[in-house]
Amino acid sequence: MENVHLALEEDDLYSGYNDYNPTFDSEELENDVGFQQAVRTNHGRRPPMTAKFPGTAMGARPLASSFGSRMPMSSSMGRPMTGAVQDGAARPMTAVRAAGYTSSLTRGSTFDPLGQSRGPAPPLEAKSEETAEEKIKILEMKVNDLIEESCMAHSIGALQLALEKAKEAGRKERALVRQREQSGSGEHINLDLTYSVLLNLANQYANNEMYPEALNSYQVIVKNKMFSNAGRLKVNMANIYFKQKNYPKAIKFYRMALDQISNTHKELRIKIMQNIGVVFVRMGQYSDAITSFEHIMSESANIKTGFNLILCYYAIGDRERMKKAFLKLISVRLGIDDEDKYIPSNDDTSSDMVIEAIKNDKLHQMERDLKALAEKYIMTAAKLIAPAIETSFAAGFDWCVDMVKSSQYVELANDLEINKAITYLRQKDFKQAVETLKTFEKKDSRVKSAAATNLSFLYFLEKDFDQADRYADLAMNADRYNPAALINKGNTVFIKQDYEKAAEFYKEALRNDSSCTEALYNLGLTYKKLNRLEEALDCFLKLHAILRNCAQVMYQLAHLHELLEDPQQAIEWLMQVISVTPTDPQVLAKLGELHDAEGDKSQAFQYYYESFRYFPSNIDVIEWLGAYYIETQFCEKAIQYFERATLIQPTQVKWQLMVASCYRRSGNYQKALETYKDIHRKFPVNIECLRFLVRLCTDMGLKEVQEYATKLKKVEKMKEIREQRVKSGREGSARGRKEGREGSAGSADASYVDPLGPQTDRPKTGAKKRIEDDDFADEELGDDLLPE
Repeated sequence: MENVHLALEEDDLYSGYNDYNPTFDSEELENDVGFQQAVRTNHGRRPPMTAKFPGTAMGARPLASSFGSRMPMSSSMGRPMTGAVQDGAARPMTAVRAAGYTSSLTRGSTFDPLGQSRGPAPPLEAKSEETAEEKIKILEMKVNDLIEESCMAHSIGALQLALEKAKEAGRKERALVRQREQSGSGEHINLDLTYSVLLNLANQYANNEMYPEALNSYQVIVKNKMFSNAGRLKVNMANIYFKQKNYPKAIKFYRMALDQISNTHKELRIKIMQNIGVVFVRMGQYSDAITSFEHIMSESANIKTGFNLILCYYAIGDRERMKKAFLKLISVRLGIDDEDKYIPSNDDTSSDMVIEAIKNDKLHQMERDLKALAEKYIMTAAKLIAPAIETSFAAGFDWCVDMVKSSQYVELANDLEINKAITYLRQKDFKQAVETLKTFEKKDSRVKSAAATNLSFLYFLEKDFDQADRYADLAMNADRYNPAALINKGNTVFIKQDYEKAAEFYKEALRNDSSCTEALYNLGLTYKKLNRLEEALDCFLKLHAILRNCAQVMYQLAHLHELLEDPQQAIEWLMQVISVTPTDPQVLAKLGELHDAEGDKSQAFQYYYESFRYFPSNIDVIEWLGAYYIETQFCEKAIQYFERATLIQPTQVKWQLMVASCYRRSGNYQKALETYKDIHRKFPVNIECLRFLVRLCTDMGLKEVQEYATKLKKVEKMKEIREQRVKSGREGSARGRKEGREGSAGSADASYVDPLGPQTDRPKTGAKKRIEDDDFADEELGDDLLPE
């Protein structure tokens, strides 16, 4: 009972839990005098004092022998003294224990700092062999990795690699099944893994257009009753039959898949029925296709199905149903939010930050794409049915416009009106097109700008440049950032030969749209007119980087190099033009001209001959070929070219004279004489013909020589009189100009100049044309009249 203490009210029940041996008190070492002395001096390294030295400061310590136990001694802080022995185990003499040294008094101990006396380390345990189940799991992981690698290879377009990985996964999966059967765990086969391997293999066969192998793989899955929901794969098989144009089998498998899919999967059933309708359209069975599409529009209407339904009604020529289908099409709800929600409001900063973050995200882009697709289908459907639903094209288009105005796509009405004008243009009814476009002058700025741009283009084609300039200004005022309007304005200024101002408009168009190729092309032509050839070269080189195979751009580059006196580079560019348009006679003739200037007559002849073969009416080419044969002493071959020139220009006497000259040079004097006589009958006052007639008759000893000589003298005399009259007239006009020079400083150079320049400088508006030196691209040609 002496060890039992009763807890009093003032006793702490939890006392003693924080008590510990003062030996382990490391926080008070700085205040421990004995420890600090041992650290600073060698006091701690001294052996313990014994009773052999009585009377010292340590005399209070009890005696001890080397074989006896020593009593522990405490420092002033209650810690054991250094070197003291506790519980029969000797501590080191100092506070820092040396490596491998102990102060134990046990006999037979040796100094072994490296611990070599303990012997070698025991051998490593041998790795136990993998169990069968572990091997199976590793093999399953490899199969899964191969399936993932196959899918990743397909995602980057490596179809062959994806197929190889799928095949390897199939081989390893079969090895896995055999290994399970051998280990006696065949009932634990991973069916999901087998399904994944077969499905991936079938898909990769289909992606590589190996359709028989893909169908066999799908059949393996479909016929296996252990795979649940495998019937859906019949849709994939039907898709393959559709690609093979085996439409009856495609219909069969689509219907089999439809039978195996429950009504709870409504969207999937709708998509399969849509495929069935498309197959019926391909087979020409429009009634069956209409049945499928009408069912879809009644269950879950969508834009694509509505458009297909209109096509089917158009194919069978049902006007009323076309109208009803068009009304269904424009009433389909897209399920997208209004664009107004993406407009930031200055009131709430946090909401503005959210709007800024989501206005260009993928979801908003998907919404924009869906809306653009719907507008495309509606525009196409309206243009398709407009001529068919009413007695006239205009009435049909007006009905479509009225229906669109009362729908959710009200902004499409103006675009439909512009399409109406475009259709008038295609029908070559320019008057109606202009009247339609003029109705937009009082509409909103975007539509007004588009209509004015098209009107400017039309007037430019009709060479009514004042009206073209007026409507170009109207388009610019409505929308200054419309590059088409700026280009049309630049074209009208270009025609007036104000090239600096035209260049400014083209530059502004490029600032608004850096990818506007028409502005860049016209800017290059403008720089060429201003003789700023290096800048023009830069423009066309940039354009060539955008339009790699544009023959007009390459021709301009060749011509610029010719102007820069680099004929070899010009020839190289023309060779590239020939690779794009090998039958262009103008380019072939230009190549012949450049080779002729370089002194390579044989190459020049080759290109001139090819040019003549494709276009045998070019007088310059004909003249060069005839002169080449005369120069090479083959006058007989030159005759056919000059005769062709005579057919082209029958009023030009020089070609007939060249024919007669070829006969004379080749020694056929009789034929030459007949030709000269024929020329004399057509051109009786031609002195050159009469001279050769006199010479030939003299050489041949004919009697007509005197007659032709008399005519020659008479014609020469008439020529002298005419020359004297011309000379006297020139002297009188020169005196008049001298007298009036002070009043009219520039009248000496008052000859008429065509303000439009040579014919090659004028815009070419036809669909097919030769490449001319200064053709420049007119904006909004052809189908591009409709602004995007």
